[in-house]
Formats: sequence, structure tokens, C-alpha cells
Amino acid sequence: MLQLENMRPWEKIVMVVKRHWIVFFILWIYFFLALVTSISLYVLLGFNVLTHMLNIVFWMIFSLFLYVEWLNHELDMYVVSDNRIIWIEQISFLNRVVSECNLWQVQEVNSKTSGLFANIFNYWTLSIQTAWNKTTLQMDFCPDSMQEARKILNVVDSYRDSHQSVKKEEK
Repeated sequence: MLQLENMRPWEKIVMVVKRHWIVFFILWIYFFLALVTSISLYVLLGFNVLTHMLNIVFWMIFSLFLYVEWLNHELDMYVVSDNRIIWIEQISFLNRVVSECNLWQVQEVNSKTSGLFANIFNYWTLSIQTAWNKTTLQMDFCPDSMQEARKILNVVDSYRDSHQSVKKEEK
């Protein structure tokens, strides 16, 4: 189970939303294109030492690119607890943005789709609009984002209901 280091003792993780598996399929397409490029390098230049060196340098640079791309998609996630939403976005290698908001700051949760493949493979854009200065937390390639948006809204509603009942009891 996921455990964040700044979790409060009473806080429980309700759900974690990660990217759709299609982004890893896209990385496999990149790998296949690199393989075709590598083979075509041998066809064009022949089998000699220079071609081997160019191919080794190409694969070193490409494997680094592939790793960074995989890391960028693997580490993006929403963590929804019973008190707040944490959006972890890996921008690039060693460049991460972590945003969080309390559940009472959530104004709306949206899901948007566009394109044939997004509808076929059921990945959409999930965005959470908040009442603070970074107005939208947005995740592309979110699996079944309409269902995930409903789950997040249910968590927000139950949080607000429980806190409204506490406020009524205090009065």
C-alpha cells in the first residue's frame, strides 16, 4: 500500500489514480521505431566499426530517453485521501511538482475525451478545479476518468457531509 511521508496519523488513502497503460504501449512503439532506425543504419552504412560505434551511441542516448519518458509517466498520480488530494506530476528527469489541496477546496472534477483512440481504449483527461491559485490539477491519459471523477466527487461529498454535521453539532 502506498504510504506518503507527510501523511497525518489519522489520514487514510482512499484511492490512487495513475496513467493508463496506453502510454507504455506508446513507449514500445518508440522502441520499435528505434529498432528500425538501428537496422536501417546498418543497411545504409554497412557493417563496419563506425556503424557499430554510431549504433552503440544511438542506443545509449535512446535508452536514456526511453527511461526518462517511462519515469515521467510512471510517477504521475493523484493520491486521494480522506482529507486531501495530492497531485504528483513528474515534469522531466529530476523535475517534479507536488500539489495538494484539502477536499473542501475542490470546486469541480471534470473528465474530457477527444479522439478515436481515447474513446476505444477508454483513457481521458481528468481535471480537478480548486479554489486556490493553481486552479486546475490535470492528468492526461487517465484510465476510465469518468468513473474516477465520480469516485473523487463521492469522497469530496462524504468529506463535506461529515464536516457539516460536525459544525452543526458544535452550534
